[in-house]
Amino acid sequence: MGRRPARCYRYQKNKPYIKSRYCRGVPESKIRIYDTGAKRAAVDLFPFVAHLVCDEKQQISSEALEACRVAINKHLGKHVGKDGYHIRMRAHPFHVLRANKMLSCAGADRLSSGMRHSYGKPIGVAARVDIGQVLLSVRSKDSNEAHVIEAIRRGKFKFAGRQKILKSLKWGFTQFPREDYVRMRRNGELSADGNIVKVHNRRGRLEHSALFNAGQD
Repeated sequence: MGRRPARCYRYQKNKPYIKSRYCRGVPESKIRIYDTGAKRAAVDLFPFVAHLVCDEKQQISSEALEACRVAINKHLGKHVGKDGYHIRMRAHPFHVLRANKMLSCAGADRLSSGMRHSYGKPIGVAARVDIGQVLLSVRSKDSNEAHVIEAIRRGKFKFAGRQKILKSLKWGFTQFPREDYVRMRRNGELSADGNIVKVHNRRGRLEHSALFNAGQD
């Protein structure tokens, strides 16, 4: 018996059911890599970011998430280069899918027990997503905006339901709008730390303070 079609598990009908010491023997998730591309690129290098936002309350299987990641990675690797983007998958599949396996061979009606003891066995995992939840984000340079939008559009076809592609007003994967980010970086209030930024907490010795050395309070 092969995998059931994802349409059988598209909607959130039951309570969250996760892997635990009571729910054992759960197959591994198909998606194992959540950050792809130049994930170590400095935060100042990729100012542009676009998101794929879910427009339905549904479940997305780990197979669909992996297929989407592969499709986006393939398009961007071809048109931008593997060092010109950073993909981050934001939905994680923790919900366990079950199936009551039935026999379909000759004479199965004598062997199978029908709906007796019909609680199913784990067959896979899926992510439970809500309306407005970000499924994935891609950051890159401003010159690659068209390629990023096209890549996300292609990856969108791997999912059921409706999704929207949004261009963010923030700088990269940070929480700061572009104008505020540039101003705070110049003032020394933000310091780059890999692919994120740290906010100066105004503590510590004055001689070590970038704000104090720049003439600020």
